[in-house]
Amino acid sequence: MNAFFTVPTPINEPILSYAKGTTEREGILKELERQAGVVEKIPSIIGGKEIHTEQKDFCRIPHNHSHILAEFSTVGAEELKLAIESAEKAKHNWEKMPFEHRASIFLKAADMVAGPFRHRINAATMLGQSKTVYQAEIDSACELADFLRFNVHFAQEIYKNQPISSPGMWNRMEYRPLNGFVTAISPFNFTAIGGNLPTAPALMGNTVVWKPASTSVLSNYIFYQILQKAGLPDGVINFVLCKGSDMSEHVLKHPKMAGFHFTGSTGVFNSCWSLIGQNIANYENYPRLVGETGGKDFIFAHHTAEVQPLVTAMVRGALEYQGQKCSAASRAYIPESLWGEVKEKLLAETAKIRVGDVADFSNFMGAVIDKNAYSSIVEYIEYAKESADAEVLCTGYDDSKGWFIQPTIIQAKISDFRTMKEEIFGPVLTIYVYPDSDFEGTLAGVSTVSPYALTGAIFARDRQILAHMEDILSDAAGNFYINDKPTGAVVGQQPFGGARASGTNDKAGSILNLLRWTNPRTIKETFCPPEAVEYPFMG
Repeated sequence: MNAFFTVPTPINEPILSYAKGTTEREGILKELERQAGVVEKIPSIIGGKEIHTEQKDFCRIPHNHSHILAEFSTVGAEELKLAIESAEKAKHNWEKMPFEHRASIFLKAADMVAGPFRHRINAATMLGQSKTVYQAEIDSACELADFLRFNVHFAQEIYKNQPISSPGMWNRMEYRPLNGFVTAISPFNFTAIGGNLPTAPALMGNTVVWKPASTSVLSNYIFYQILQKAGLPDGVINFVLCKGSDMSEHVLKHPKMAGFHFTGSTGVFNSCWSLIGQNIANYENYPRLVGETGGKDFIFAHHTAEVQPLVTAMVRGALEYQGQKCSAASRAYIPESLWGEVKEKLLAETAKIRVGDVADFSNFMGAVIDKNAYSSIVEYIEYAKESADAEVLCTGYDDSKGWFIQPTIIQAKISDFRTMKEEIFGPVLTIYVYPDSDFEGTLAGVSTVSPYALTGAIFARDRQILAHMEDILSDAAGNFYINDKPTGAVVGQQPFGGARASGTNDKAGSILNLLRWTNPRTIKETFCPPEAVEYPFMG
């Protein structure tokens, strides 16, 4: 090879509108109807081979939970051992494949996601994860394509980063994959995260054992099929459908596990970290642990904030995708001087929101993901109803057909009320109304009331106040927003992740995350090596 190749400059995938009369609206409605009319049979895929077992589980439509969308085979210890063996077998050829060929696979996959498979993966995300067409579009089409394209660009930037060389020598840095395989465990709420967690390490030459969430199997399986069609070699990413306990016992403990890429709850990540720590002497290398976990994301308003943009941010930030985003606004701090107007407009806006089948494009919200999520969220609402320290301003829930929870607004009378501290992961926003005279004290408490530090937003017109709030809240959020909702991070624009109980802050969608999947080696070549043993000072 006698050329240095340059990958295409990435741009963010344009968001389609799905407005009435558009071809994309017609296309997605047809695909929704088609997918709702079949039951997909989904295997695990290990070493390129489909694995069907007698153990079955089901994907249900959350907004119509009697409707089975897909049936999938679950695997156990024997198949997980085979997945690790397949990853090890594929490793040598994969890491030795020239970067331009590895990159081409993922660039092709991005074009397939954004092109011929767009309606299929969006419809699967809508039906399987109860996302509206807009929420599916920004996730499973746009963000997933962005991850693939921008990661290729970031990988090239990593490889270009080389040390300086003094006269007479050439210093080089190569970025090898980790010594072993990477485990990826992805969540239900973003198809794009499901795609990014295994492909980011794979792009850097690693092989992967990937367990998607059981409630997002259909959309993740479609993406895996896209990777296969894009030319991903067998065994590079092994798609395993299994219990979390089996992953812990048979994969996370394996001596050759070199990395763990995770998005999910703080509690699960803590247990995985603890398990790995207990087994640290058994690993051939210290595993790289990368996790994006929970959040208790906030909106804090100063009395100079403009009310309508604030209300819009509260509604969209808290209620889009039923509040099931790691970044969703879950608590808000509003000054007394604004509360009357904010309350009136907020309740008026939430009263307009329609909740139901996502195939009906007039609905703003669908259902929460499953029965367990529904029960947990309702328990928080009931707790607030019964507490003397809170008032539930609006709510509603019914699981007779789908796991539906109406927009829920709670006014807390104390700043450390339970729903101001704990992650709920549902369409529930708790508001603490603070005295204008206690602005500083309330602001200082934002970071201490909750252990999380993922996203947060501040609203004010006063620039000096904005600068002050940004300073005081410097450790409160890894993604910080000024006069905007705390959701909607875009790959290449707002690298995503937080610290404290929200994870390792390795910033998905940036060069920082990809560096974690490399094992650098420095090489020094001396052109004319010295022949004398003595140094000049010895004369």
